[in-house]
Amino acid sequence: MLKIGVCLAGCGQLDGSEIHEAVSTLIAIDQAGEKAVCMAPDVAQVDVINHLQHAPSEDDTRNVMVESARIARGEIEAVALINPEDLDALVFPGGFGAAKNLCTFAADGTQCSVDPDVEILVADMLEAGKPVGAICIAPAMIARICGNRGIRVNITIGSDEETAKALEDMGINHCVCKATDCIVDEEYKIVSTPAYMLGNGPAEVFTGISKLVHEVIRLAETRGLA
Repeated sequence: MLKIGVCLAGCGQLDGSEIHEAVSTLIAIDQAGEKAVCMAPDVAQVDVINHLQHAPSEDDTRNVMVESARIARGEIEAVALINPEDLDALVFPGGFGAAKNLCTFAADGTQCSVDPDVEILVADMLEAGKPVGAICIAPAMIARICGNRGIRVNITIGSDEETAKALEDMGINHCVCKATDCIVDEEYKIVSTPAYMLGNGPAEVFTGISKLVHEVIRLAETRGLA
């Protein structure tokens, strides 16, 4: 049984992990007979958004890992405590938390930085040749990490030209992809799907994420046979 890390960024599309995408990832991993290992940075959220009013909750503060535990049913660890040797692959659901709490792309664009513990984990996975999946806006974080290392990966982010250009300015190749499909960079073992960047609903998003998880598992198994 493969152990696939699922790195969450809170709970809710506007300030954390997009719940449909996160749950779709967990279901796809479980359907494949593999084990999901949930994790999140043990840090304060950048902001808290009232999802009913779509407005900031000015007096509210929340912890990324505590909020992520809602999705993980309490079975979650801090990213800093994760040993990459214990994982066969790693997947990042989307949601604005990926661009706020895992990296600063939402605020800083091409000048963004990545949470140090997250960057170390991703870099270790890439160096070990273990596959990494990125969903929705999460490829922006992957673009920063890969761009910092001169790795020009093929990755998707949706159809917004400005966002795609920002990722390309960070050193990646943007690929057009439907929400029901995924892009596989075979060389660097990075898989991505646009999910709610383009998806019209949960069914389309689940289809694309299921394909992403399938490809991540394939790459992990291929590495095991190498």
